[in-house]
Amino acid sequence: MSETLDCVVVEPQGPHRSSVIWLHGLGADGHDFEPIVPHLELPRELGVRFVFPNAPRIPVSINAGMVMPAWYDIRDLDPRSRHDPVGIARTQRSIERLIEDEKRRGIPAERIVLAGFSQGGAMALHIALRYPERLAGIVALSCYLVQADDLEREASAVNREIPILWVHGSHDPMVTYDRGVSSVRKLEACGWKVDFKTYPMMHEVCMEELEDISAFLRAGLS
Repeated sequence: MSETLDCVVVEPQGPHRSSVIWLHGLGADGHDFEPIVPHLELPRELGVRFVFPNAPRIPVSINAGMVMPAWYDIRDLDPRSRHDPVGIARTQRSIERLIEDEKRRGIPAERIVLAGFSQGGAMALHIALRYPERLAGIVALSCYLVQADDLEREASAVNREIPILWVHGSHDPMVTYDRGVSSVRKLEACGWKVDFKTYPMMHEVCMEELEDISAFLRAGLS
């Protein structure tokens, strides 16, 4: 069963022609990235509807079982066992349901972008690379791959050439720069092309990054 997610939505000023589904990071909520929409300065004619889903509140093992918004549990520091496959699969179904909702609004899959920050970025990558219809692109912010060993077997053939913008802070103490680079190299080794950009920042967002995201969305949704 997929969970129906409550979402923060920013509607386009004109006709709805494309959609961005943007997943927040661990412990945040759908309002976290809502304020960035005006800063992207996207042309009115793109008609972008932003959907910011709220993750369910679950106990997170690595945070002493504290209940907080999370797309999946993080069990420990071991990258081989830390991620929760049941939670990942649950979130995948829920976000795919949001994609279907946008399609029912008349937006084809090839005009839908998945974006996300940190844990949300990991899920955006996980879902988009496996989605059975071609999507417009992936915006991966300060994140990493989950279940990377299963990627080649589970990847969707139609999204083998999906545009990917990956942005990362060179001073990130939460998801280290090296971890981001190793994930990008894994994608490239599997045949994907990744536009990787780095900035002198921590686990955060900067204006230069927003300019690059804006350019990516303009190119992919025009």
